[in-house]
Amino acid sequence: MTRTKLFRRLLSVASAGVLAVGLAACSGGGDDAGGDDGVTTIGFVAVGPEGAWRQANEANMQETFTKEAGFELKYAPATNLDQKSQIDAFTSFVDEGVDVILLSATEGSGWEDSLKRAQEAEIPVILIDRGIEPDATDLYATRIAPDNLKVSSSVASWAVETFPQGANYFVLEGPAGVSVVNERNRGWNDTIGAKPEFKKLGAQTANWSTEEAKSVFETVLKSNNNKVQLVFAQNDEMGLGAVLAAEEAGLVPGKDVKIATIDGTRNALQALADGKLSFVAEYNPLFGETALDVVNKVLKGEKVESYIVVPSLTFNSPEAATKVLPERKF
Repeated sequence: MTRTKLFRRLLSVASAGVLAVGLAACSGGGDDAGGDDGVTTIGFVAVGPEGAWRQANEANMQETFTKEAGFELKYAPATNLDQKSQIDAFTSFVDEGVDVILLSATEGSGWEDSLKRAQEAEIPVILIDRGIEPDATDLYATRIAPDNLKVSSSVASWAVETFPQGANYFVLEGPAGVSVVNERNRGWNDTIGAKPEFKKLGAQTANWSTEEAKSVFETVLKSNNNKVQLVFAQNDEMGLGAVLAAEEAGLVPGKDVKIATIDGTRNALQALADGKLSFVAEYNPLFGETALDVVNKVLKGEKVESYIVVPSLTFNSPEAATKVLPERKF
């Protein structure tokens, strides 16, 4: 622990002790008077409502960093996915002097000043899921997330194997400016871009939304006379929106158009089991225990890797999806 951080912690303990003495005097010296309880304060600058994956990830963090485990988790979801609300929450956590900040950024850029402020206050920052751009690894302790390049490359490899003669395809993207969107595009393009037999019909954001994806893909199908063989949806909800659009256009998802998604939520795996989706790459959200281990290490001043990859699976058949559905937690 650094000298400045240690001083702050000792000052907090001393203040708590003075307060405890005062409370004990007022209460007649009862047993309920408390001093420093050893609780570690975590400021969680979160994304908030965004879909099943995000809900599972943030719930997992809250279930991990509990009072019973010795933590006080201060959960600050973004207001309507607005970065300014996140920066405000981040600044408040620095001013409060929390012990650690967990950051899931709504946008990849624009974090340098906030991270420098946390560094000056000697508060370690751990990136949860999303990275920052430019990737200033000297300003945060680590990033914990599945490997987006590997996950999206697995989708692209499946597509090449499934369509050996190539295919007309469309990409449903997440919001512009988000690091995972850039990474998923890069992982996909690194493989598909080297295959001239694959023809890109276009790409458009649907903001992780089923309804937006349905609307976008309806337009794509109409403008291409329903001749779209493959859809790469960067999350499950958008893939399920493409399923709805295909069905309304009279197509049979899984047969007339193959739709691949990323996340591996229960709804997507059920759609794969039903033959409506063709491939699902998991992006495992349940890494609270890994985050807990990292928090404990950085508070002890131990070094950790700059990127801690969360293992994730892939599912390429109805049978594979059916097998894991009964135990799926998200």
